[in-house]
Amino acid sequence: MIPKRLGYAAVCTYFIISLLTSPVAGRAMPGPEEDKTPSVLPLTTAPAFGIVAHRVGQMVLCIRNDGNFGACWQQTPVDFYTGEEIPSCEFPKGSNTHYLWGSSFWIGAVVNHDTLVSTGWSGWFSVGSEFAPEQDGLGEIDRRAMGSIDPAMAADAISEEDYISVYYDTLTTGVIPDYFGRPHIPLNIEVTERSYAWSYSYAEDFILFDYTIQNIGRERLSDVYMGIFVDGDVYWGQTSLFGMTDDICGFVQAFSSSRDGCVFWDTVNIAWIADNDGDPYLGAYNDRSVTGVTGTRIIRTPADSLDVSFNWWISNWDTELDFGPREIAGVGRLQEDFRDFGTGGLGTPEGDRNAYYQMRNMEFDYDQIYTATIGATDPNWLQPTQSLAGNFADGFDTRYLLSFGPFDIDPGESLPISFAYVGGDNFHVDPNNINNLPDNPDTYYENVDFSDLALNAAWAGRVYDNPGVDTDGDGYSGKVRFCCDDGRAYSFSSIDDTLEIDGFSSNGCQLTWYEGDGVPDFRAASPPPGPDFWLEPSVGKIRVRINGQRSETARDVFSGRPDFEGYRVYVGRDERESSFSVVGSYDREDYNKFVWTGLDFRLFDIPYSLDSLRCLYGASCEDSLFDPMVYTRDHPYRHPLFADSLFYFDAQDYNASEFGSLTPIRKIYPDQPYPSSVNPDSAGADELTDDGRLKYFEYEIEIDGLLPTVPYYVSVTAFDFGSPEEDLEALESAIARNVKMAYAERTAGDVLSGNLKAYVYPNPYRSDGDYRDTGFEGRTETDRPDHRVRAINFANLPPRCSISIYSLDGDLVRRLEHDADPADPTSSHETWNLITRNTQMVVSGLYYWVVEAENGNTQVGKLVIIM
Repeated sequence: MIPKRLGYAAVCTYFIISLLTSPVAGRAMPGPEEDKTPSVLPLTTAPAFGIVAHRVGQMVLCIRNDGNFGACWQQTPVDFYTGEEIPSCEFPKGSNTHYLWGSSFWIGAVVNHDTLVSTGWSGWFSVGSEFAPEQDGLGEIDRRAMGSIDPAMAADAISEEDYISVYYDTLTTGVIPDYFGRPHIPLNIEVTERSYAWSYSYAEDFILFDYTIQNIGRERLSDVYMGIFVDGDVYWGQTSLFGMTDDICGFVQAFSSSRDGCVFWDTVNIAWIADNDGDPYLGAYNDRSVTGVTGTRIIRTPADSLDVSFNWWISNWDTELDFGPREIAGVGRLQEDFRDFGTGGLGTPEGDRNAYYQMRNMEFDYDQIYTATIGATDPNWLQPTQSLAGNFADGFDTRYLLSFGPFDIDPGESLPISFAYVGGDNFHVDPNNINNLPDNPDTYYENVDFSDLALNAAWAGRVYDNPGVDTDGDGYSGKVRFCCDDGRAYSFSSIDDTLEIDGFSSNGCQLTWYEGDGVPDFRAASPPPGPDFWLEPSVGKIRVRINGQRSETARDVFSGRPDFEGYRVYVGRDERESSFSVVGSYDREDYNKFVWTGLDFRLFDIPYSLDSLRCLYGASCEDSLFDPMVYTRDHPYRHPLFADSLFYFDAQDYNASEFGSLTPIRKIYPDQPYPSSVNPDSAGADELTDDGRLKYFEYEIEIDGLLPTVPYYVSVTAFDFGSPEEDLEALESAIARNVKMAYAERTAGDVLSGNLKAYVYPNPYRSDGDYRDTGFEGRTETDRPDHRVRAINFANLPPRCSISIYSLDGDLVRRLEHDADPADPTSSHETWNLITRNTQMVVSGLYYWVVEAENGNTQVGKLVIIM
C-alpha cells in the first residue's frame, strides 16, 4: 500500500511503475488496511469532480459526484462551496465522532453474455471511481435550499439542503483495472443523484438519497442488480487508525413500538454498523465515546418483488483474516456450487464477476456477533476458522453490502432507487457489555438499544412517502392502525379493509396512518416559513416591521391545515446561531388537552382556544371565570357525564398573546379585521399598506439600548404547535435562514434630509486597541489572524458616494465606492479593511479622508492610524 503521506504526483508515479513492473496474474492482496490509501487516483482532471457536505441536521455527511458518499480515500476533503474541511460522517454534529470511511453505489448487469459491474469504489484493492461527472462548467454539484433568501436556490427545493449531481459510467481510460488485471468495461449509464437533509428534530438524524439510473447505451442491461456498499469506521478524533478494527454490523428487519398500551411492529429493514463497545473510559462513557450507530435503509426499488441480499465481510491483506459469511454449496436460495473468489480469502469479492455474485447471492448473512456460534455441523453456513471466529465476532474492520434485483433496463429507460443513511443515538448503554462477546451474543443484544435508529429509519420512510397522503389521487392513502381503549390493536393495508373484519368498530380507537400510498413525496413536516420583515434603524435602536401573511396562512404538510402558533424575534452580534438571543416572542393563547388513556395522559388534539374551551367546559361560552389552567395533572377535570373521562390542560408555549403587554411585539393595525382574501392582489384597498401588504398581518417591535458603532443581526422566526397525531413537537423556522443586519444609527435618508456630517471610528485606530477581543472586529472569522480582520468604519454616509483616503503628501491610499439602496438599513455605513490600493497593509500616520456625494457635496476629515 502507498503511505498516506504521499501526494498526488507520488501516487501517480507509483501507479505507473507498478503497472510496468508487476505481473497481472497471481497479484498479492493489498497491504494492511491501516493505510487504506489509493493505489491510484483518477488520472484525468477534466471531469468536474466535486465534494460538498450536508450540515443542516445532526448528521454531517460528505457528498461526492462520483458514485460515492463519505470521504473514501480522500483524507481531508474540502467543500466545493464553502472551502471548509468535511468529515466523512460526523454524528452528532460537532461531536468529532465518526462513523464512515466511505460508501459507494454498485450496479451490475449482464451485457451480451458478459458480466459487468461498475462501482464508485470497490472497497479494497481498486481505489478510485468508475463513475465521473462531465467536464468543468457542466458537471458541478448543484444545490438548493427551502427557505433560502436566494430565489434561485429556493426554486424547486425539496429539503432545507438539496444536492443534485449527474455522473456517468462511460470511461474506458484512466480507470484502474480490477484485482485480476481486467480493464474496466462501462455499462454506459447516467446516474442522477439527489440527496436531501433537514434540521427538524424528527428528521435531523438521516439523509435521504434518490437516484435515477438511465441506460444511455445501445445494449439492454439484463439481470441488473444494484447495491449500497458501506465501510463504516467508527471512532472519535482525527484518525481511524485504531477505531476501524473493532466494529460490528448486522441487520434489523423490524422493531416493536408501544403506544397507549398497544404494541406494533415497524418494518425498518436497515443494515447497520457500530463500534463494539462504544469506547468507554475507565468503565464509563464520556464525550469521546462513540455510543451511536448508523445504517442504510432501502426505501424504494424499481420493482416491488425483488431479491434482497445482505452481505458483510472483512477485507485484509492476510487471506485468513479476509473473511465473510458464506453459505454451504447447494443450500440457500441460489442452490449453487460454492464460489471461489480467487483471492485466497472468503471475504472481499474482487473483480466484476465476484462483485456481481455478491449482489445476487440472495444471502442474508448472520449478524457479525454470531460468528463464533457457527459450528462445523451448521446446515447453512461454512464454519469460520475457530481460532479466529471470536476475533471476528467481537469486532473487526467490517463493511457491508445491501443489494437487490434482478430487473432489466432497456436503452433509454430510467429506473429509480431511494435509500436513507440513518444515525441513532445511545445504541450502547452498558460500558461492560463487550464482556458478553464472543460467547453470549444474545445477552449482548439485550444490552444495546436500537430504538433511536429504528425510530429515525421509520421517519425516513415517512418523509419519503407521507402516510395518509393520496399523492397520485387514486383514492388510496396508505396503511392504517387502530389502537383501542381495551388494548385491541389492528393494522390494515387500507382504511377500506376495516369493513372486512366482522364486528370491527373504531369506537374507542385511535387511528394512525403508518405507511403512505407508495408514491414518493419527499416532504417533511416543516414549521411555517419565517415572516417577511424590515429593519428601520435610528440612533441606539432598531425598529423591526413584520408582515406574517405567509407564516400564518401556510399549511402543514401532513395535516393540510394552517398550524401557525407565533413569532420569535432574535438579535445577535454576528450571524452564528449561537450568538442570537430572544428579545421578543408572541404566541396565540391556546391550550393543550391531555386525556387519560388508562395508562397515562396523552395529547390527541391540536390546541384549543380559550373561547372554545369555555364553550365546551364552562357554564356557557361567556363564562369568563372558566380557567383551564386550574385543571392540572394532579387535579384533572372530570367530565360530569362520563365518570371515566379525565383530562387536564396546559398552555401551548407561553401564551404571550397580549400585544405590548405580555409581549413587546405590537400590532401596527390593531383594529384591522381579517382580510377578505389572503391574496393581496384580491384584497380591498383599505386592507393594504402603502407597499401592498395586508394590514392584518403587520406587526412591529422596537429593540433599544443598542450601540450605534457595531452591527446587529436580527432574525424573525415563526413556529407551529406541533402535530399530536404524528407525535411531533412544535417546530420553529431556522434562525440563520432569515437574518438581516443593521447599525443602530441614522439611515442614509436621514443623512440626506438632515444634511448630517459623516464621521469615522475608531479614530485614532490603534493596532493594540483590542478591537477583536471586544467584538468590534472579526467576530466570526476566528481562523484569520488579527491583521486580516481590521476595520475602520465610516458612518452618516449618503447612499451613493466615493470615499477617498489620502496621505499627508496627497497620495491616494485607497478609494471606496459606496453605492447602496437607500432602503437598505446599512446604507449609511461603510468599512475599510486598512488595505491600500496596492494591496498592502497601511502604515502608521495621519491621513485625510474625503467623502464626495453624487450631488456634489464634499466632506473632509482626518484619521490617525497607529500600527
